[in-house]
Amino acid sequence: MDGAATLAILAVAGVASIFLFALKGVLDQVPDVIDSASRARDAWHRFKRKADEQPTTETVVEMPPQADEEQPPAAA
Repeated sequence: MDGAATLAILAVAGVASIFLFALKGVLDQVPDVIDSASRARDAWHRFKRKADEQPTTETVVEMPPQADEEQPPAAA
């Protein structure tokens, strides 16, 4: 009977240890989750603010063609 009590105590201590280890792992991730949620909320607000703005023609700038788009020199 003494062996069963010892095994029960060790089993309860082991389960409690595993539970506390898992709880610590979850709690260590909470600040990162809050930071990510905050960044996602800020990005959503920026997206909605840009969608509400009217596009202006002043911000459009004509760019010269890139080197890839030019025709190759003709063979002589």
